[in-house]
Amino acid sequence: MNPATGWWRRRLGPTATSVRARLRAADQESDAMPSQGEAAGPPPPRPPPAEAIPWGLRVAAEAAWRLLVIAGGLWVMLRVVSALRIVVLAFVVALLVTALLQPTVARLHRHGVPRGPATALTALCGFVLLGLAGWFVVWQVMDNSDVLTDRVREGFGELKRWLLSSPLHVTEKQIDSVTDNLGKSLTSGGIASTGLQGVTVLVEVITGILLALFSTLFLLYDGPRIWRWTLIGVPAAARPAVADCGPAAWATLTGYVRGTVIVALVDAVFIGLGVYFLGVPLAVPLAVFIFLFAFIPLVGAVVSGALAVLVALVTEGLFAAAMVLMVVLIVQQIEGHVLQPFILGRAVRVHPLGVVLAVAAGGTVAGIGGAVVAVPLVAVLKTVVGRLRRTAAAGGPAPAPSSAPSPPASSPAAPPQDARSPDGGPPATGPPSADPPP
Repeated sequence: MNPATGWWRRRLGPTATSVRARLRAADQESDAMPSQGEAAGPPPPRPPPAEAIPWGLRVAAEAAWRLLVIAGGLWVMLRVVSALRIVVLAFVVALLVTALLQPTVARLHRHGVPRGPATALTALCGFVLLGLAGWFVVWQVMDNSDVLTDRVREGFGELKRWLLSSPLHVTEKQIDSVTDNLGKSLTSGGIASTGLQGVTVLVEVITGILLALFSTLFLLYDGPRIWRWTLIGVPAAARPAVADCGPAAWATLTGYVRGTVIVALVDAVFIGLGVYFLGVPLAVPLAVFIFLFAFIPLVGAVVSGALAVLVALVTEGLFAAAMVLMVVLIVQQIEGHVLQPFILGRAVRVHPLGVVLAVAAGGTVAGIGGAVVAVPLVAVLKTVVGRLRRTAAAGGPAPAPSSAPSPPASSPAAPPQDARSPDGGPPATGPPSADPPP
């Protein structure tokens, strides 16, 4: 060994050994320490995903999916109603007729007449009156058809002469062209297709009338039992509240039908008398049409009044039409400001905007029948919602103990003492007996 090399080893050996020891310790510490980018300890728990979403967005999402579920349910219900429109409209008409005739059945039953004969007598009288009214209208129309045809021809001739001499510069060729096109458009459908459509509509109308007749008979005779049977499908916890809403809803429907019939009768009588004394033909059929169209709020009065004015204009001239228009406006003003507030009352009053929207929606879904039943449906829903809110504010009916069995469906909870019977009798103090909702 070289002496110089040995001297350097002796001098630097301890230093190199200590450096190697330090490097070895540093390597061990670096192996024990986490790599760059790793957390020094366990990662903190992350919040749930729902808490990371802003509160407003969470509320909007919760409301959105609930609204979608409600909209889907309404869409399915409307599809079912549209598919079964004949059955639904027939049953609704039966409900309206039952609301009109049921107080008479109840009054006869209170005077000792058994419920079966009272129902048969009331239904027979009501159906006979409706049949006589329909026959009378058809007879009047057929009897005055020749006069009306002659008057229409005379009115069309006067209109044609006025157009030819007017400053509109209308030629006779243009008038004849419009007349020919109108006649072709009215007869454009084939005879076979028109006849087939007429037969289909006739079958549907007859089916609806028969369903309405049978439904009315059963509702008049067995309305209380049908109502109690309907409560079977209601959960036991909500059954007392629903049973409480039944008499109130039926009282609202009865009041609406009674008031509408009285208002329609007044309109038909006074407008019919005005048309008769002005010498306009078909006064009685026009009065019947005014009575029927009065069951369509807002729209019916306008249509029936316009029909009366149009008949007067075609048959008797401009002066008679102006007089009929004045009579219609006067009667409708009396109806809107005197009859409806006092006869219908505040219990079945619906805001005019609600009436317009309900009639539009009902007419869109089910045509004329939907427009007729839309407003009473809204009035009944308003009463039911108000009664449910009052029940909830008062704490609701006392729930039955868990050990006791739930009340049977055939004996629902009695309505409160302020619920009056639909025919204006004393407050109902027990289960529905004679005047309950069917």
